[in-house]
Amino acid sequence: MLTLTSDFGSPYPAAMKGVIRRHTDAELIDVAHDLPRGDPRAAAFWLRFVLPEFPPAVHCAVIDPGVGTDRDALVVRAGTHVIVAPDNGLAMPPARALASSADDDQNAADPDVESFVVEVENPASATFHGRDVFAPTAARIHATLDDDPAARTPDTVADALAAMDDLSPAADPVDLVLPDPSVERDDEGDPVAVDGEVLVIDRFGNVITNVPGALLRDRDWIRVNGELTPVAETFGAVGPGEKLVTVGSHGYVECDVNDGRGDGGFGLHPGDDVRLVTDNVSL
Repeated sequence: MLTLTSDFGSPYPAAMKGVIRRHTDAELIDVAHDLPRGDPRAAAFWLRFVLPEFPPAVHCAVIDPGVGTDRDALVVRAGTHVIVAPDNGLAMPPARALASSADDDQNAADPDVESFVVEVENPASATFHGRDVFAPTAARIHATLDDDPAARTPDTVADALAAMDDLSPAADPVDLVLPDPSVERDDEGDPVAVDGEVLVIDRFGNVITNVPGALLRDRDWIRVNGELTPVAETFGAVGPGEKLVTVGSHGYVECDVNDGRGDGGFGLHPGDDVRLVTDNVSL
């Protein structure tokens, strides 16, 4: 299995698939090709959410605002998974998630993540390394690991990558850490206010923050940047066009509108600050 992720839209991913098919008969799965353009952090968030659902696989992710510059092409082993991506940090949050248990801090360094630099010689273009660098690298790795994925171990994958002539250990790969919120607590340790940030906005307009959903536990109402808003488990708990705060399937707090767009309703954009206040609210 080989997954593809990019901000390319169409038809560029088809060229990547053509290159891959020349080298391997991998089962190709598109994660997404409409991620926010030139935004490695958004890609890191979505890949951290999606990739742990896969069995051992090679993942090719190209969100590459530095294409054609001296940034490296990177191969990251995360347990039995491999991520091929530009060296701009986007691979690191999903790699830590793939190599960690559900209880681990996925922003912490993990000993089962290791990175390699790809030796690149004369790509055909300076603007389409998805086709010229990352797709062929992912295909070669997939062909090298052409075995029973269920039988793979971190050691067998590490040995296979170490034996590839065009890979060398990365001395200082770019890291990217998704920001943590700041939590104010009362004397009993319960959260009374959280200062977070909008990480991404999905195609439905749902505003996804970096605030863990557990901080909404047992809350019926909360103030979002001063506006009193109901906390609900489902969109249908409020009327059409009404605002709500909920916990998405990714485990983070969302600011949404039932049958509408949360970004418009709350006036929020990626990178905006969000303050959630629970004290002095009737719960």
